[in-house]
This record gives sequence, structure tokens and C-alpha cells, in this order.
Amino acid sequence: MVRKNSNATKTSRKETAAAPPVVLITGICGRLGQRLTRLLHRQQHVIGIDRRPFLSFPKDVEHFAVDLRRKKMRDIFRGRDIDAVVHMGIMHNPRTSSAEHHTWNVLGFQRLLENVAQFHVRKLIVLSGAAVYGARPDNPQFLEEDAPLLGGANWSGLRDLIAVDMLAQSFFWKSPSTETVIFRPVHILGSVRNGSSNYLRLPRVPTLLGFDPMMQVIHQDDVVEAIRMALRPGIRGIYNLAGPPPIALSHLIQIAGKPRFAIPHPMAEIAVRKLWKIGMTSFPAPELDHIRYVCMVDDERARSVLGFQHRHDVNAAVRAVFETE
Repeated sequence: MVRKNSNATKTSRKETAAAPPVVLITGICGRLGQRLTRLLHRQQHVIGIDRRPFLSFPKDVEHFAVDLRRKKMRDIFRGRDIDAVVHMGIMHNPRTSSAEHHTWNVLGFQRLLENVAQFHVRKLIVLSGAAVYGARPDNPQFLEEDAPLLGGANWSGLRDLIAVDMLAQSFFWKSPSTETVIFRPVHILGSVRNGSSNYLRLPRVPTLLGFDPMMQVIHQDDVVEAIRMALRPGIRGIYNLAGPPPIALSHLIQIAGKPRFAIPHPMAEIAVRKLWKIGMTSFPAPELDHIRYVCMVDDERARSVLGFQHRHDVNAAVRAVFETE
């Protein structure tokens, strides 16, 4: 199924100097995908891939409701001179079966890489996450891009994201003609429906007794801006992304204006596991490590090489969690 406005750019793009660059975005119907589309579509021709409906897309955007794992994906690449692919179409729903997770995230990404290589796409940007490093008691204060990816040791839900990250790293060396960029942002705050934003939306925010780790957050629009910057020619490599200076978890909850209550970790783990089984929470028990241990990154490379500078302070990032679009 294809949704395309009558005024959208035709499938067979004329090869002229005036033709805008073509950017393909997977997961375009997500909150970040939509924000990136609104940022790019006036200067670039945007093609979106997402099985979900895109209800408010700009008139000049093509939307294909195609499964990444299907051969039909090749038809989208064929006949188009796609300049860049931004991969944001990673399934994060922890209640989806592990088999569906694996085939969508890993097999789907492998198929995408095959098309990127076959059709000589010049740029590939993959949105990973700092969670791939893992929240661990033995973490150094700041993790650099060459730190081991240990996030899946206690949390199977992260193993697919780590697999995607490592596949992208392998592709970086196998296909040097494609400029591959891997972003590992810290906790993204905003209208996105991710774990960190959903955590701050709870009526009463739980913490773990005796633990108040330092946290790094980044506003959703700063992530989108970093992706836009990475579309420039010559940018490649792995980049940690962080926003304002680290802040204690208790202070973050205070800024959100939410009451909090502390419980011992063993009790919290038992309670979360029981609530998870009966569908009363969207947080799997291993996520408790992220409000227990430090997982902070060194983002100097993004700031010095990419020229990235966050534009939103922690107050703006927290406010964005509660803003309606």
C-alpha cells in the first residue's frame, strides 16, 4: 500500500542538477520520524517506510506501508536515486514476541543493508541508543564510543538493538563507499513513547531506596537536528549524543513536578515482574537498572567532529514530555 499526495514528487525522479536529494526514512510514523520529516521535507524529497498509518504527513512526502523484510522494499529503491537512508524503524515494544522482534529488527535491517549496498546509497544513518552499553555498577563515569556493548547481558530486550548496532558497524567496513553514521543518544525526552518519557509521565514516580544515579537526557529535537547535520557529505562513524550536563534522578523527577516514592530494589523487582505478567506495567524488570546504576556517555566526538550543540536545557526537555502535538 502506498499513500502519496497527488502533488508528491513522481517515482521516476528526473536526473537534473535542480533535483532535491532523496532521503528514505524507516519508522517515519513514529514521533521522531515525523519530526525529522517536518524538518527535512522542504529541502529534500522524503520517502517514508512504515507499516503504521501516517495521518498528518506533508503533501510532498511519499509513504509506503511496506514491511522491511519483504522483497517489495527493493522496488522502492529501484528506479530512484536515493541519496540517504535514515533507519529509525526499530521495534521497541517489549510485549511483542521475541521471534517477531528478532526478525523485524535484525532480518529487516539486514535486508535494508542489502538494498543500500546494491543501489549504492551514499549515506546511511542508524539510530541506536546509549542503552546498548548497559547500566552497570562497574561503569566508568563516562563511556566512549569504543566501550563494549553490554546492555543485553541482563536484558534480552536490548539484544536486537545491539545486533543492529553491530551490523551497522560491520557494514561501515564492508561498504566504505557508503558513509555510515551510528548515533547512540542518551535518554530521549519529548512526545516520544519511550521508557524514559513514559517513566516521567507516571502519576507517582518510583525510585529505588539508596540509589540516586546521575542521568543524561536529550530533547527529541536535538536528536533530530543531529541527524540532519549527519546528512552532510563527509560525516561518518559512531557518535554518542547527550544534551545538557548530567543531573541526579531525584532532581529530574522534581523538575517534572511529580511525587516520588522509594522502595527497596528486591521488592521493586518482584512487584514489577508480577505487574508485567498481568499487563499492569509497560516496564520490564531489567529496566530498573537504569534508575539504579549510572550509564553516562562522553559526547565529545559529536561536538568536535559533527559540530553538534544541544539547544534545549533540561527544563525544556522535561517540559516536552508533557506537551501535546
